[in-house]
Formats: sequence, C-alpha cells, structure tokens
Amino acid sequence: MLEWWDIVLRLGVATLASGAIGLNRDLHGKPIGLRTLGLVGLATSLVVLIASPAAIEAGQLSDASSRVVQGILTGIGFLGAGVIVHADQHKVKGLTSAACVWFTACVGVVCGLGHWRLVGIALAIALLLLMVGGPVERMLHRLFGGKPDEAQPD
Repeated sequence: MLEWWDIVLRLGVATLASGAIGLNRDLHGKPIGLRTLGLVGLATSLVVLIASPAAIEAGQLSDASSRVVQGILTGIGFLGAGVIVHADQHKVKGLTSAACVWFTACVGVVCGLGHWRLVGIALAIALLLLMVGGPVERMLHRLFGGKPDEAQPD
C-alpha cells in the first residue's frame, strides 16, 4: 500500500489540476466549474488508487486495472453528455465543456498512477488551448473566410 502522504499527493494533485480546468469553464460562464471537475479528477484518481495498489506502486497497470480505467473513461461520457445541449435552431453547445469533463477524468487517472510530469505537461497544454483556442479560431475564420461558430465563445 502507498504511504499516506503519497495518497494525499495523488488525490490532491488530481483535484487541483482538474479544478484548474473547471475554473476556466466557470470563468467562461459554462455549466460546470471548479467543484464539478475537481470532483471528477478526485473520483477517478481514487478509483485508480483502489483498483490495484500493487500495480500502481510499480507504476504500471495490470489487465484488471486497465479495465477499471476503461470503464471510468467510458462512463464519464455520460457526465459529459449532460453538459451538451441542443439550443435554438439546432445548434449544439457545450462540447468543449464535455471534452473538459473527459480530460479531467484522464488527469485523475494519471494522478492516481503518479505520473507527475505527464500531468503537468497535459495540464499546461490544456489550459493554453482553453485560453487561446477561441481567439485563434476566430482569427483563422476571419483570415480564411470560414464561417465561425455563432455560439458564444468558449
């Protein structure tokens, strides 16, 4: 079994990293936020920790643990589907937030496995994408004459 401080570290980083994505969504007025995505990351990390402690200590997943992770990532899609809505005139909204739900579940899995460098790099890239992706998309639409999404910016 892992030491208590290692468990606290893994669960804490999963919560904070996922919460950072949630904060971005919350600041953009989306239906999910820091608490929701923080809990997604915490829960997935917790499930990974309980799935196979010996495999996690070795830094790898067994077949049984791999199936647990597959189940998490499949099941989390239902939560993501809850933030996707069909608005007026058959427009779909909430896809970025749904992707964030799935991403934070992945962050929780990776935190549960204790791969800190991977968590840091993925979180930095995701936050960068969330912060500059919308403005870059709009600029490229103006530059190339494409039809921008008329939904409110993410």
